[in-house]
Amino acid sequence: MKRIAILDYGMGNLRSVQKAFECMGSRALLSDDKHEIESSDALVVPGVGAFDDCVINIKKSGLDKSIVNFIMSGRPFFGICLGYQVLFEGSEEGTERGLGILKGNVVKFRHAEKIPHMGWNTLELPERGISCPLFKGVKNGDFFYFVHSYYVDPMDKKSVSSWTEYGERFASSVFTDNIFACQFHPEKSQDNGLKIIKNFIETVK
Repeated sequence: MKRIAILDYGMGNLRSVQKAFECMGSRALLSDDKHEIESSDALVVPGVGAFDDCVINIKKSGLDKSIVNFIMSGRPFFGICLGYQVLFEGSEEGTERGLGILKGNVVKFRHAEKIPHMGWNTLELPERGISCPLFKGVKNGDFFYFVHSYYVDPMDKKSVSSWTEYGERFASSVFTDNIFACQFHPEKSQDNGLKIIKNFIETVK
């Protein structure tokens, strides 16, 4: 069985993500060990909380280099919520620089009636999303669960694999090369979320 590492950097709903992967028949290990992470077949970086705290924890432990090394290896990478945001260059939520693996920034909702954006919302799948292997079996208008006050504004709009409306239209996921990352929580999104997790597991060679 292929080994999927879930990055443990001291924040986030790690156990619920692990349980969702186990439910789909995967061996998913919580780990903060650099060697174990870099030798895994796939890497998942989940997270909830503040951008700066997340980046500081990751960099303080040297796990930022492990994330970069893993992504550069070409193996499947999955970023969830805060694990999606920290891939970019920075955030209006704080002052820390992100990992800068993808170009763009994280910005605050400006036209939403209520912040945070919390609860169920739909995905609009552009061509990039329709061709994304993780969205196999997911349809335009399907619902997923969100909890966030900031959203990613990626420089490369062609990498956006889903859009969502909440006062404004934002990139709710991206897919580029071996990187898939999303703002919604698949582990909290019932059957639709489990489809995405199952599809990710199937990309692991």
